[in-house]
Amino acid sequence: QVQLVESGGGLVQAGGSLRLSCAASGGTFSSYCMAWFRQAPGKEREFVAAISWSGGSTSYKDSVKGRFAISRDNVKNTVYLQMNSLKPEDTAGYYCATLSVCYSGNYYYTPSQANYWGQGTQVTVSS
Repeated sequence: QVQLVESGGGLVQAGGSLRLSCAASGGTFSSYCMAWFRQAPGKEREFVAAISWSGGSTSYKDSVKGRFAISRDNVKNTVYLQMNSLKPEDTAGYYCATLSVCYSGNYYYTPSQANYWGQGTQVTVSS
């Protein structure tokens, strides 16, 4: 059983930055591909970014490419999401998850391909 705890969300003006963290415990963190998903009110949860177990491969939703960066520290058992040039449409609850599968290339994972989830952290971008 893996426990995931997100932090770093908050209220920021458009054009600002936030760095989300997701600390893992209770499992072999370095053996999992990891992902960030987000869910806005009234919308389905959607893929944002993913990273391979080694950190050597990443994938992103098209609308965040060039603005967001996912990274991981396998010593600290933590995955990060650096979010720059934030837009109001980035407003959502952000969730980290372990992935049950890992693919190369810019693959869009679905929530059904995640097995453990954190409780989420809210990101609100004001215009």
